[in-house]
Amino acid sequence: MGGSKVLSDLLQTLSRLGNQFLALGPSVPEDEARSIERWCTRLLSSTGEASGMAIAGIIVEHWRRLNEDGRRDFLHMLKDRFGVDRDRLFAAAEKYIEDPSDLLAAELHRAAEPERQDLFRRLNLTPGGIDFLVRVREDLLSRLADDPELHVVDIDFVHLFSSWFNRGFLTLERIDWNTPAIILEKIIRYEAVHEITSWDDLRLRLHPEDRRCYAFFHPQLPDEPLIFLEVALTREMPSGIAPLLSESRPPVRAEESTHAVFYSISNCQQGLRGISFGNFLIKQVVEDLRREFPNIREFVTLSPVPRFTAWLKQEALQESVPGAEDVLRLTERENWMGDENVREELSRLLPAIAAHYFLVARNARGQVIDPVARFHFGNGASLARINLFGDLSVKAAQNALGLMVNYRYDLKDVEKNHERFVLGAEIAAAPAVRGLLPARRSGSARMPALPAGESSE
Repeated sequence: MGGSKVLSDLLQTLSRLGNQFLALGPSVPEDEARSIERWCTRLLSSTGEASGMAIAGIIVEHWRRLNEDGRRDFLHMLKDRFGVDRDRLFAAAEKYIEDPSDLLAAELHRAAEPERQDLFRRLNLTPGGIDFLVRVREDLLSRLADDPELHVVDIDFVHLFSSWFNRGFLTLERIDWNTPAIILEKIIRYEAVHEITSWDDLRLRLHPEDRRCYAFFHPQLPDEPLIFLEVALTREMPSGIAPLLSESRPPVRAEESTHAVFYSISNCQQGLRGISFGNFLIKQVVEDLRREFPNIREFVTLSPVPRFTAWLKQEALQESVPGAEDVLRLTERENWMGDENVREELSRLLPAIAAHYFLVARNARGQVIDPVARFHFGNGASLARINLFGDLSVKAAQNALGLMVNYRYDLKDVEKNHERFVLGAEIAAAPAVRGLLPARRSGSARMPALPAGESSE
C-alpha cells in the first residue's frame, strides 16, 4: 500500500507540474463541447508525460461538468471524430495484399485500431483516469438501447477493459467487520440480490464465524469493490434464504461446517458490465476455503431465478407449456404465498415447469433463458436442486414465484461441465432435477419426482 501511495503522489505532482507548464487550469471560458474535443486532439499529439497527464486531467474535469446532452455529444464525438484512419488502413491493406508478411500484418493491425483506443490509453494515465473511463462507459451503456450507433465505441471499451481488468491485475480481499467503513458502505449500496437493510444486517453477514465475504479490487480503484461474494458455512445444502439470513439462527462452528454456500454475488460497477470477474472469483474463493476448512466437502449456491415469471407469462400466452396458465391464475390471488391450498397446488404444477425452464427452454439465440443459470453453467456448475418457495420476499414472488435453486461446484467436474456447456450447450443436472421433466413421447421412463427440498445426490 505504501508503494501505491508514493506512486499516486508522484503522478499527482507530475499532473500539477504539467498544468503549471501549460499555464492552464481545468476551467476554460469557451464552449464545453468544442473545448473537450480540442483537448482530446491535443492529448493525442502530446509527447511530454507531464503535459499529457495535465491535458488528460483537463478533459476529465470538462466531462464532469457536461450535462446529459453534452455527455451524449461527447460519446458521438468519440465515434465520429476519433475512429479509424481509413486512408491509413486502406494503404496498409494494399501493402499487405502485395506482401502478406508478419511485419505488414502488424502494421495492418495498428492501422485498423480506432484512434479513440489510443485516446483512452492516454486518459488512463492521469490520476483517477481509469475511474473516469469506467464512468464514461456506464453512461454509454445507459444509452445503447436508444442509440445503437454507439456500440462501436463500446467495442473499444470492452477490448481495453478486458486487458486492464484481467485477473492478473486483480486482488482478492476478504471483507469483514474491520474493513474500512468507506468500503463497507459500498457493500451495503451495491448488494444486488438480498438487500442489506442496516449496519446491523451487514454485521450479521460479516462478523459471525460461519460467514465470509470476498471481493475483487483493482490497484487503481482501491476503495471500489468490483464484485463481491457472500458465503455461509453450513451443515447442509439450504433450500431457502430466510433461515440463512435470520437474526435468530444458531451459528455453526466453522470447523463443523460441511457446506460452503454462495448465496449472493453482486457486480458493483455498471461501467464494467460484461467484463468477466465472477467465474474467477468463485473458483478462487473455493480454493481459499478448501485450504482454510478441509472439512468442507460441498460448494453450492442458493441462487435466485430472476426471469422465471416473465418467461412463464410469455409461454402462457403461447399455450406452449402445460400448466403455465394455471400457475399464473393461482399466483394472481392476493397473498397467494400465505394460502396453503394455493401452495399445495403450485407444489404439484411448478416442479415440472421449472425443470423445463432450466433444461429445455431457450431464448431466440438458443441460450438458456435465465442469466444466473447461464453464468453458473458456463462456470462449470451443475443444477443440483430446485427449491419451491425458497424466497418469500415480494421481489422474489414477483420475479420467480418464490423459486430458488442450488448450483453445485464439484471441482472434479467443473472443467468437464464448462466445456460441455460452452461447446455443446449441454447442461449438467442432478438426476432428481431431470426426473421432474415429463416423460418423452418416445416412451422413455420418467424418473420419480422428489418432493421439494430433497435430492438424490
